[in-house]
Amino acid sequence: MKILVTGGLGFIGSNFIRYFLRRYPRGAVVNLDKQTYSGNPANLRDLAEERRYRWVKADIADADAVDKCMRGTDAVVHFAAESHVDRSILDAAPFLQTNVIGTQVLLDAALRHEVGRFVHVSTDEVYGSVAKGHSTEKDPLLPNSPYAASKAASDLLVRSYIVTHKLPAVVTRASNNFGPYQYPEKAMPLLITNLLDDIPFPLYGDGLNVRDWLYVLDHARAIDVVLRHGQVGEIYNVGGSFSCNNRELVRRIRTLMGKPESLIKRVPDRPGHDRRYALDCSKLRRLGWRPETDFRRALADTIGWYRTHESWWRPLKRKLGFKTYYKKQYAGRS
Repeated sequence: MKILVTGGLGFIGSNFIRYFLRRYPRGAVVNLDKQTYSGNPANLRDLAEERRYRWVKADIADADAVDKCMRGTDAVVHFAAESHVDRSILDAAPFLQTNVIGTQVLLDAALRHEVGRFVHVSTDEVYGSVAKGHSTEKDPLLPNSPYAASKAASDLLVRSYIVTHKLPAVVTRASNNFGPYQYPEKAMPLLITNLLDDIPFPLYGDGLNVRDWLYVLDHARAIDVVLRHGQVGEIYNVGGSFSCNNRELVRRIRTLMGKPESLIKRVPDRPGHDRRYALDCSKLRRLGWRPETDFRRALADTIGWYRTHESWWRPLKRKLGFKTYYKKQYAGRS
């Protein structure tokens, strides 16, 4: 099987590509990624000599580039997205361009080339905050950030192509991912790398916002299951094995790293901060998938990865773009 992966230089995409090539010795991957600030070729440096892997540096909104990459493709796994809530609050425009227009360009190309399966990777944030119970795939979409709204729009666009054009597509909606190669502006790697340097970590609000945590390799397996066995036109929630509030997550990581509570700095909550996410994953479980990685072990392994891969994350945090964002987002908060 030859698949086109979009956003494969990113955190989840790179982990999926590595998983796919190891899982399927006869599989091949074309990675379409324009290398934004969070797209890092170092994420897949170990595949530099792999003949079954090819990276094409291009934008998913570039119709000509997408058309060339789509030729001869059996399936598409669409990860590429602007994905950071805080950045979407600062400027929503790139999120609409990539997440909506880019998705439309990919869908049109998939139709032209009669691709056999299109997996659109989305997020639990499209459901909005869930006070009680768990979100099911039939629940209404109530996004509360520009990022979540752009992903909800792309989900609905995929649905329209399924219904109108009979495109053989499926949608997945995952909870918070964690693991190796995650860009260090996201909460968990920012916390870990800040604590490694004894730099305070900015904890939003009262820290009681609840998130479900999914190890990235469990997510990769879920995408593979949906790619091969998911029913066309369906949506599949992908949840993790552990849920807790942010204060508890910080405590667990801080304790594992032997760091004092004084390194946690409370900052004003961000606008529209969803209080709780929770997913009902029974539909995906009926396909035979369930998270296999113990959260405590995965958390310890993730901390260990960042400890031993300073050469990966330090250059990212030294870049002007990261410093500018960090200063703009947190400077002056107390």
